Amino acid sequence: MAPAPCALCNTSRALIIRPKNHQKLCKPCFIYLFETEIHNTITANALFRSGERIAIGASGGKDSTVLASVLKTLNERYNYRLDLLLLSIDEGIKGYRDDSLETVKRNAVQYDMPLSIIGYDELYGWTMDQVVSQIGKKGNCTYCGVFRRQALDRGAARLGIKHVVTGHNADDVAETVMMNLLRGDLPRLSRATSIVTASAASDIKRSKPLKYAYEKEIVLYAHHKGLDYFSTECIYSPEAFRGSARTLIKSLERVRPSAILDVVKSGEDMARLVPPEVSNSGASVVGGKDVTVVLHGEAEGDVGCGSSNGRASGGEMSVLEQKLRENETHDSKELPNGNEIDFTLQGQGHDRHKSAPTAIKPKRLPKQQLQRCGRCGYLSSQSVCKACMLLEGLNKNRPKTQISVSIEEEDNSPTLTRRMEGLTMVGQP
Repeated sequence: MAPAPCALCNTSRALIIRPKNHQKLCKPCFIYLFETEIHNTITANALFRSGERIAIGASGGKDSTVLASVLKTLNERYNYRLDLLLLSIDEGIKGYRDDSLETVKRNAVQYDMPLSIIGYDELYGWTMDQVVSQIGKKGNCTYCGVFRRQALDRGAARLGIKHVVTGHNADDVAETVMMNLLRGDLPRLSRATSIVTASAASDIKRSKPLKYAYEKEIVLYAHHKGLDYFSTECIYSPEAFRGSARTLIKSLERVRPSAILDVVKSGEDMARLVPPEVSNSGASVVGGKDVTVVLHGEAEGDVGCGSSNGRASGGEMSVLEQKLRENETHDSKELPNGNEIDFTLQGQGHDRHKSAPTAIKPKRLPKQQLQRCGRCGYLSSQSVCKACMLLEGLNKNRPKTQISVSIEEEDNSPTLTRRMEGLTMVGQP
C-alpha cells in the first residue's frame, strides 16, 4: 500500500496522525499548524499587548517547555514585541523538583531567556518534603496549591511583571471541568474555563495560550522539535483527585477523539449560565475580552497534580453505555392501552386549591472585601491569608494534621478552597 501524502502540502509523506482529528500530516506541516493554532488562540483572545513583559511559569515539564518554545517562535515570526522570561517555583521536593529545575536552567540558555527561581523555603520556611513529613501524603496537594499560587504572584511582583502565562492544555481544562462537575462546584467551574484570569489578591493576571492544545499533540511537538524537557511526575501526586478525572477523560477520548475539546466547550457554555451572585467573581475587560476575576487561593486547575492511574477503565465505560441503551429501549416501549401511571406521592393528593410550593431562592455568597493579611501583608479576602492559616498548623509542630470541614460549613459553601477560613486542624493519633 502506497504511503499516504500529507493532507496539507500533498507532496511529503504523512508521518503524523493528529490525535485531535486524525488528520495525516508530514512533520513540517504538523509543527507549523500547531504553532499557527496557538497564534490564532493568542490573537482571538487578545492575550498580549506590544511591549508587554511576560513571565512564563516554567517547571521543566513538556507543557511549559513547549509553551516557552512556541512563544519564542511566534514572538519572532509575528513580531509580538514581547519581553519573555522564565519564572520557576522550587517546592523543595528532592528527586523531582531539583532535577526538573536543571532542565529549566538548560531551557533558559537554549531560548536565551532570563530565569528567576523562588522557593517555598524562602517564602514560607517550609519545603514540601518537610510538609509531607509533617502531615502525610493525604491533603498535601492543598498546601502545595495554595503556596504555589501565592509564590507565582510574589515572584512576578518582585520582577515587576503583571502577566504570567501557564502551560495548562486542553486535557487539563477538561479534567478541571470534570472535577468541578463531580463535586457540584458551579462557582469554580465558571472560573476554570476562562482563558484569562485575574486574581483579586493582586494585579497580576494569568493566561493559558495552550488551552485548546491536546496533551498528545504537545508531546508530539516536543518530540519532533527535539525539545529538552523533564518527564517525571510529582512523587506526591498519586493521591490527588485529579487522577480519577484524568482517567475518565482519557477513556472518553479513546471512544471519541474530540471528547476533550467537547468537554472544554461544554464547560465554557455552562460557565456562561452561572449567575454572578453564585460565582462570586467579577469581570473586567482587557483587550476587548472578558477577564474572570478569581479570589485569592482558588486555583484554576493547577497542572502537575494527579496520576495517570485512576479508577475508571474502558470496560466500565462500555458497561455503562450498554445499560444506558437498555434503559432507552425500555423507556421507548408504549404502555398498554388504558393503563396510566400515577406519579402522585402516597398520602398527597392533587388539590388545586392549595397554593403552589414557594420557589427556593438560591443562596447568595457574601461579597469579599480585599484587605492586607495581618501576618504577611499579602492581599487577601480574609484577615489572615490561606497560606498563613496553613502555616499556623504546621508551625504548631503537630505530628499529623488533616483538613476537615464541618457539616454546617458543607451546607453553606460549595468548595473546600472557599471555606479555608473555617478550616479545623484535626490531630491524628
